[in-house]
Amino acid sequence: MAHIYVTGHKNPDTDTIASAIAYAEFKNRVDPDNLYAPARLGEPNSQTRWALEKSGAKPPKLIRHIMLRVKDVMNKNLVTANRNDPLHSVGLAMAKNNIGQIPIVDDDGTLAGIITERDLARMYIRESRDPSTFAHTPVSVGSIVEVLEGELLAGEDRETSGKLWVISMSVDSMGRQMEPGDIVVIGDRTDAQRRAIELGAGILVISNGVRPDGEVLRLAEEKGTSVVLSPLDSYVTSRMIQLSVPCWEVMSENPLTVHPDDLITDITQQVMEVHYRAAIAVDDDKVPIGIVSRTDLVSPEPRKVLLVDHAEVGQSVEGVERAQIVEILDHHHIGDIETSTPIPATFDPVGSTATLIVERFRERGLEPERSTAMMLLAAVLSDTVILNSPTTTQRDHEVVRYLEEFLGLDAREFGMEMFEASSDVSSLSAEEIVTRDAKEYGTSGGDKLCIAQVETVGKALLERKGELLEALERMREQRGYVVAALMVTDIVERGTELLCVGDRSIVERAFGSRVEDSSLNLPGVMSRKKQVAPKILAAA
Repeated sequence: MAHIYVTGHKNPDTDTIASAIAYAEFKNRVDPDNLYAPARLGEPNSQTRWALEKSGAKPPKLIRHIMLRVKDVMNKNLVTANRNDPLHSVGLAMAKNNIGQIPIVDDDGTLAGIITERDLARMYIRESRDPSTFAHTPVSVGSIVEVLEGELLAGEDRETSGKLWVISMSVDSMGRQMEPGDIVVIGDRTDAQRRAIELGAGILVISNGVRPDGEVLRLAEEKGTSVVLSPLDSYVTSRMIQLSVPCWEVMSENPLTVHPDDLITDITQQVMEVHYRAAIAVDDDKVPIGIVSRTDLVSPEPRKVLLVDHAEVGQSVEGVERAQIVEILDHHHIGDIETSTPIPATFDPVGSTATLIVERFRERGLEPERSTAMMLLAAVLSDTVILNSPTTTQRDHEVVRYLEEFLGLDAREFGMEMFEASSDVSSLSAEEIVTRDAKEYGTSGGDKLCIAQVETVGKALLERKGELLEALERMREQRGYVVAALMVTDIVERGTELLCVGDRSIVERAFGSRVEDSSLNLPGVMSRKKQVAPKILAAA
């Protein structure tokens, strides 16, 4: 099941938030094979917060980017081992799961180290060249029994730090190198078994599954020697005993770790540089939760996103050019978003994207959740300024009538309440006003410009014209816009005062009027999408 984010544009308005919520709900109902999750690219403005509170809808998840993270590609079926587990169990787990490394954890589950195939190979080579000894890593009787799948016949579970011997010599020569506490592997030679016990062997391992006679076991009890029965031959038994050491003896400490939210572009080089070609993903408590290997980083499948209410790279989520866009649903002009494969893309000139979504619900004979329906109504009324904007179509009127009946309320009263509740921006700073509903556009010449809009009741906001122009200029300089403009739209008077900084000649060409004191009065202009943005873009 693919996870697909449904997201609108940056500086989200009511239409973009409502569209993300509603279209994700719609897609989940008509496409159950995928999971659609609504997302937002910024904090909701005051109007949208009012609509969310009024409707009871849950705000979409805030996402900062759509680039691949460690948790998008890591293997979550993680195999770990405790630092005190026998090394043999780690080797078996590697073979069973066809993996080349296993994270080692402490008793509290936190990461302690890593064991790789190279670590196992080095131990094997070391043990092949030197006498096998457990002087630095005592081994327990219990671990030996476990790795051999054997049986404890006499003695108790205790640790020993002696050397390991496989007896093939005569009984007379056994005492020349053996020392008390050593581990001795012997076949069915009773005399050699007795001699090993008399020499103080700590653990006597009898191979080939041949049980010793009672006299040997009584002598072992008397001398304090533990006796283990192995079903394996002497050579294999000795090799397996070497693998009974605890993991911490062989593991590499301080393995490469990454956080699940790290970008794969930031960790790829590090993964390629470590010899085991992998990194362990750990949570904030340093507990391993996944592993990302070199193969996971080769041509990974990109994250998926469905765009609503926009089609401009500058307005979209960071990293959208590297994501897999699965669909676009918008009521604006066709933007500069590019896709590598054909996708469903709708650019339909209605008053709001919410209108298109309501139509899709009705075409399928479906009804949205009540909270979603109220968000959709708020979105249509917001984008069409209570059906007064020149962008309003007959389809918007029909959708509003449907939602009125569905919700059992008066749309105009609802819309006026919404605008009155959100039009007071006196508590906001000038920077917040010029950025909260700002849309970035790309010109045909490669420049960028920005048009923000704030809807008010009355002219009080224009008393702050000076500070608003200063905030616009700071934004223009910081982001490199050729023009930055703010539409102060009075929904009662049905007109806009356009404040602008930058290359004012572009605005003058667009509207055929001179910009005076960085301001231009536009009676009857209420729509950024239809009446302002197209003209400025054409003149740029």
